[in-house]
Amino acid sequence: MIRDMNTDKTTQSIAKAHDALKARGFDPILVSTKTDAFEKIKELIPPGASVMNGASETLREIGFVDYLKGGEHPWKNNHDAILAESDPARQGQLRREAVLSDYYAGSVHALTEDGELIIASNSGSQLPHLAYTSPNLVIVVGANKIVPTLADGFARIEQHVVPLEDERMKQALGFGTLWAKTLVLNRENPAIGRKVHVIIVNESLGF
Repeated sequence: MIRDMNTDKTTQSIAKAHDALKARGFDPILVSTKTDAFEKIKELIPPGASVMNGASETLREIGFVDYLKGGEHPWKNNHDAILAESDPARQGQLRREAVLSDYYAGSVHALTEDGELIIASNSGSQLPHLAYTSPNLVIVVGANKIVPTLADGFARIEQHVVPLEDERMKQALGFGTLWAKTLVLNRENPAIGRKVHVIIVNESLGF
């Protein structure tokens, strides 16, 4: 059974998550709407940067996926280059190179009030970007994904995210998903020099 965990979050809960993210070395940005989030992404990624994005209902809902596919932007779309390549060997090489993209755009499946970001994955293809390889991350999170603790975050994935993603994949591809891997971003060490922008949107977005 799918448990509905997309409940409204209080202003206090959002403020807690924002302040905790900042204390952990992330760059939290509060916006009101999905339109604001989309404009903020365009503001954060400079012209000429290479961009890779993960599969994300949140990015699709704010219009970023279609915008990136459309090509009317000043960036190098690594994802599009991979999909356009017909030679398997060359496509594999492009996938490996894309791990070093200047910017990675995506979302997470839960954000705790203590500032921890939780990502569940089947293949793990997006995890290298999030963990280390991309020097700049732009993570868009709907306020519906804010939870009190890590345990609540894992429960959200198991009871809400996985069932919905499994259903979506079966309808779209004819097979379901598997929660195989999990990454928790606890903090960002300033000595590494990465920028992790976390755009918190005061709307319900994604699963």
